[in-house]
Amino acid sequence: MRLFCSLTLLMTLVAPSVFADDMYQVEMVLVRQNAVPAIVSRAAPEDWAAGAQRVSPQSLRTPSLTREVEKLTASNEYTVLLHKAWQQTLGEQASKFAISDGAEQFGQFPIEGTLSLKLGRFTDVDADFWVNQIDANGMVTSSERLKQESHTKNGQLNFLDNGHLGLLIKITSLTAPAPRPVPDEIPD
Repeated sequence: MRLFCSLTLLMTLVAPSVFADDMYQVEMVLVRQNAVPAIVSRAAPEDWAAGAQRVSPQSLRTPSLTREVEKLTASNEYTVLLHKAWQQTLGEQASKFAISDGAEQFGQFPIEGTLSLKLGRFTDVDADFWVNQIDANGMVTSSERLKQESHTKNGQLNFLDNGHLGLLIKITSLTAPAPRPVPDEIPD
């Protein structure tokens, strides 16, 4: 019984640190694959950001994937539609963020969507984005949609392919120590 009490006490001391949220940098690049015909879906719903919190201007960071974006831009195969980087806490509970770009008209943006992230062995990603055509009256006339779920490995650049639209995403821990460099020679 004494061992059980000691084990219970030890678990209560260790458990909060296991389930604590950590700070991560999230960087995403939304692209259109020019060789693939655009698939026009129904217009984006008016409540596209339902339940999602906005990425605050204070959490925005300087993107680090500029070299990759330059390569994509120089190629005729892709059109870069959106490139954003921010920091946020990630944990075992999913966090959903609303991301938009362009001038808002009646609650709609030329590019709008949500990104839901949940930390586990891999990070679960649920991306739902619309690229909207907005007429002179501010009404969405047509939309292209990227709806993709994936399990991504942290610290690596991942590509979510959705036909004509794709999403490059990199999720990097800001609190975990950097990996040690591989030695030039391995001693015997």
